[in-house]
Amino acid sequence: MDMFEDDTPGNAPEFTVSELSGAVKRVVEGEFAHVRVRGEIGRVSFPRSGHVYMDLKDDRSVIAGVIWKGVASRLETRPEEGLEVVVTGRLTTFPGQSKYQLVIEDMAPAGMGALMAMLEKRKQMLAAEGLFEASRKKPLPFLPEVIGVVTSPSGAVIRDILHRLRDRFPRKVLIWPVAVQGKTCAPEVARGIAGFNAMTPGGALPRPDLIIVARGGGSLEDLWGFNEEIVARAAAASEIPLISAVGHETDTTLIDFVSDRRAPTPTAAAELAVPVRGELLAWVAEQGARLTRAQTQAVETRGRWLRDLSRALPRPETLTEGPKQRLDYLSDRLPNALRGLAQRRRVTLSERGALRPALLRGRLAEEGRRLEALSARLRPALDRAVTAKREALGYRSDRLSLRPISRDLARQKGDLAETLARLSRAGEADLRRRRDRLGAAERMRETLGYKATLRRGYVLVHDGEGQLLRSRDAAAAASGLRLEFADGNLELGEMPARPVEEGGDPAASKAPTPQKPAAKAPRKPAKDEPPSGQGSLF
Repeated sequence: MDMFEDDTPGNAPEFTVSELSGAVKRVVEGEFAHVRVRGEIGRVSFPRSGHVYMDLKDDRSVIAGVIWKGVASRLETRPEEGLEVVVTGRLTTFPGQSKYQLVIEDMAPAGMGALMAMLEKRKQMLAAEGLFEASRKKPLPFLPEVIGVVTSPSGAVIRDILHRLRDRFPRKVLIWPVAVQGKTCAPEVARGIAGFNAMTPGGALPRPDLIIVARGGGSLEDLWGFNEEIVARAAAASEIPLISAVGHETDTTLIDFVSDRRAPTPTAAAELAVPVRGELLAWVAEQGARLTRAQTQAVETRGRWLRDLSRALPRPETLTEGPKQRLDYLSDRLPNALRGLAQRRRVTLSERGALRPALLRGRLAEEGRRLEALSARLRPALDRAVTAKREALGYRSDRLSLRPISRDLARQKGDLAETLARLSRAGEADLRRRRDRLGAAERMRETLGYKATLRRGYVLVHDGEGQLLRSRDAAAAASGLRLEFADGNLELGEMPARPVEEGGDPAASKAPTPQKPAAKAPRKPAKDEPPSGQGSLF
């Protein structure tokens, strides 16, 4: 008898709590062994054990759910509060708290709207943290030595990037192979970005100067790995400038907002990474030419300025003439000035009424001798000073001379003469070359002209009016014939219209004809004048 069907009063079986809980557990798990439930994720917790505890709710009810550690690591969609999902699992009870819960084995967003809602929520969260700010974006290097590419090594994306880099400016490329879709995409891309940043500059494997994260186009689900928070945060934490090139131009992912530059396609990312080598070479050549022109112009301007200044400077002799004359004038006045000074002193002493004239005369004589001695000593000193001044002025006049300018002018004249000589030689060579070509053309004209054909034994036949005859009938109908040979013309006069039968004997058909006076020969054309109506012999 089933224990649940015993209705006898007083004989109802007694169950322990564990027995009743186990019976309920068996009934619930037997009836709901495999269910699919759609709802909105409520509270979510991620304890250190690795399990995930969450609530699945709608507008009226809430079901507790649990995702065990092994299943949580395989889920493609990370549980987030507010995300509408469809979960698959089994319903069970938890005897420790007398509650039932849903053991979730699979989880997927409930349609495109749920994915977009979750993406918008992540975007708002990252924007609130300032990861999208333009101030934190790093400038790209102008010409990186090493470029790191995080992408799939087997797709067409890496071939497009390498081809574009080879066309524009070949650089060293390091490839970090990753899966570009699926549940392993996000962690592998994040590890690739972090791995490039962890490289030591100058090590055995060089650290990239620029990182490109690239993938081809696809649906929102295919590109979802680049919308994961772990990828966005890895791109934001990158110390190396990063270019995102995920999908086509219309595709937008979270990494595009966080990266330093977004490229619409992987090929465009390669174009952003390096400049065009040919354009750089042309720019360098242009700058070199501008520098040369500027230097040449500066040298010419300063040379012209120096020549203008040299014309404004006075001659060295003019600079020394005044001081020389003033020195000579002072040296001539010095003895008389000394004697006048001595005389004035004598007069002054005599006027003061000296008490001892003899002593005064002795002192005056001594003073005169001293002045004369000073005068004798001063004269050589003045002569030496004058000599030194003259030598200094001569040295300065040598420095102020126009010899450097003359040497510069002579050198420029020599350069001009050499240039003129080179131009003359080039003109003579060009003239000889043109003469040779003209002679060859004249010889070709002589060879292809009809005169050369006449010299080989051919004859041109004209009628009396100068028209060229090309058939026997035309010759028979002509009033007169003129034969043109290579050395001149021959007039045959009026010919009878007697055609010769084909294959007959021309001599037999001839009949004597009365002689007529020869007609007046027409004007003989010049040797090189072509006949009127001349046709082509070829």
